[in-house]
Amino acid sequence: MRRTDEELIRAALDAARGAGPRDVPIGAVIIGPDGTELARAANAREALGDPTAHAEIVAMRAAAAALGDGWRLAGTTLAVTVEPCTMCAGALVMARVARLVFGAWEPKTGAAGSLWDVVRDRRLTHRVQVRGGVLADECAAPLEQFFARQRFGRENFR
Repeated sequence: MRRTDEELIRAALDAARGAGPRDVPIGAVIIGPDGTELARAANAREALGDPTAHAEIVAMRAAAAALGDGWRLAGTTLAVTVEPCTMCAGALVMARVARLVFGAWEPKTGAAGSLWDVVRDRRLTHRVQVRGGVLADECAAPLEQFFARQRFGRENFR
């Protein structure tokens, strides 16, 4: 079953809705080489008290467990609502993810073409195919709402 990049990003947006109230609403979905959904996750850094619990990392852990073949995610596609940070981009490379599809660009921390391009660095032994900006406005909206609530909340506590 082949899904379009837009369908993958919509699934990631659905996953983002699972983020707790204190976590940034970012979602990720991993699709196997045959088109089967292996995992989906939302950011859980605050909920778990784990600095590595970004949606991409949580989803990669679950996908690796679902595949049952160690840590390699060869042939998989990871779709995420926001451009991955350096930690997540490095993990994509190390796990041998074949393809990355993301929604909103992240010019402050993005590591798939904005600030850095870790996933396509020629010095590394594996490079990830990338398509960015898929449904970017739809992906940016929950982030804008989240950060507006954060700013509004802080002003009320002064």
